[in-house]
Amino acid sequence: MNNMKHYLSKSFFFRISVVLFLVLSLVALSYVALTSYLARNYYLETTQRLNRDIAHHLIHEVSPFVDGKVNEEALGTIMHSMMAVNPTIEVYLVDAQGEILSYVVLDKKVKLKSIDVAPITRSLAADQNKLILGDDPRNPGKEVVFSAAPVLDGEKVRGYVYIVLESEEQELISTSLLGSYFIRAGFLTFLVTLIVAFGLGLGLIYFLTRGLRKIYAGLEAFENGDYSKRIEVTGNDELAILAMCINEMGEKILQNIDEIKKVDVLRRELIANVSHDLRSPIAVIHGYVETYMMKQHSIDEAEKKIYLQAIIHNTEKLNKMVNDLFDLSKLEAKQITPQKESVLMHEVLMELCQQSTLLAEKRNIRFHSLIPEKQHPVSVDIQLVNRAIQNVIDNAIKYANDGGEVTVSAKTEAGNYLISVENTGEGIDANDLPYIFERYYKGNKVGSVQSTGLGLTIAQKIVALHGGSISVESTKRLKTSFVISLPY
Repeated sequence: MNNMKHYLSKSFFFRISVVLFLVLSLVALSYVALTSYLARNYYLETTQRLNRDIAHHLIHEVSPFVDGKVNEEALGTIMHSMMAVNPTIEVYLVDAQGEILSYVVLDKKVKLKSIDVAPITRSLAADQNKLILGDDPRNPGKEVVFSAAPVLDGEKVRGYVYIVLESEEQELISTSLLGSYFIRAGFLTFLVTLIVAFGLGLGLIYFLTRGLRKIYAGLEAFENGDYSKRIEVTGNDELAILAMCINEMGEKILQNIDEIKKVDVLRRELIANVSHDLRSPIAVIHGYVETYMMKQHSIDEAEKKIYLQAIIHNTEKLNKMVNDLFDLSKLEAKQITPQKESVLMHEVLMELCQQSTLLAEKRNIRFHSLIPEKQHPVSVDIQLVNRAIQNVIDNAIKYANDGGEVTVSAKTEAGNYLISVENTGEGIDANDLPYIFERYYKGNKVGSVQSTGLGLTIAQKIVALHGGSISVESTKRLKTSFVISLPY
């Protein structure tokens, strides 16, 4: 358990801490990236809004076209003047289809011959306040903030003045500054967020896993042999349910341990009982056979018959013991399925009573049968039910007192067919009654009657297999009554 606890503490808590750390790191990095992106867009949108009208001012100062041709000289003068004031801008004159007609750009060459005019038309729409990016003529595939104004000939658009507000040099400088700023700010934000969140997360995990620590303690005590130890259950969350399940498991284990102890006691009794019960007929058979072999030439036919009858009787006794053990094992393993059919129980009982009368007379016991002739069908496996009833009747005859009585009666009541088997005699001790149907249990039985103690157990299991029950009542030194209840 110590190894398990060490493993769980290293595995569960450690792994959940690592997962928490990675999740928080991912969240923090995502936060820094998102903040950088939004700040960059904020900067671009601010630049665009502040310089939205710069292209209109250029057109106001000079007409880009004269007699349908580009006014190169005047346009160049005003463009250079604007760039002298703000060297970060780039000025382009494009026609209505976006073809670049003229431009003033420092240092770098213009690589595009035309640009997309769709962003220009969107930026000129009324109440357009969102960030709109256009083509960068010096960097194909890249988008920049711009200011644009239409060049009109009457109401016809001849072209556009297209001013890139953030040149490549400015972008490099701003990107570098922003990157440096966000690296510093992001690192501090990341570090503070991670430390605070990780600390709070570990504290929360420790608080939430307090139930697990109780479970560890309970299991450790249980492993060390304290089977009465139970885990304290608080709340109704998943860990509380787990603790309750473990407590229930502990109860069942205790019950199973008690059952195992009882079975072990019964096993010892079985070995003692079966060895004694088997030894007796085997010894008798061996004795008669040995005697017969020694005296086979001197004994008469009458004595031979006595020997053989004794041998047959004891072999039958051995056979019954073995069959009882075999049948009980099949019943307990649920390997027997009753083949039910509709049977008139009064006919079954009358036949059993006739067979049992002879056995009772041999023991000087008066046998009575009070079976009503009213026909009432019951759905049972006739062979199994015969076996169960016969076992109860045989048991009553065995333990009736000399000269006593055995009475078998039957009646219907509340959907059940009730068979009562009663005998007079010493009765059953009150301490033995709860165990009378347990296998191999014989209690404090009197007399010289030999039994494996399996008859009533087999009867009880057969009746239970039919959905019925057997009950017993006994008055000491007076009578004992067994009642078999079979549903119909």
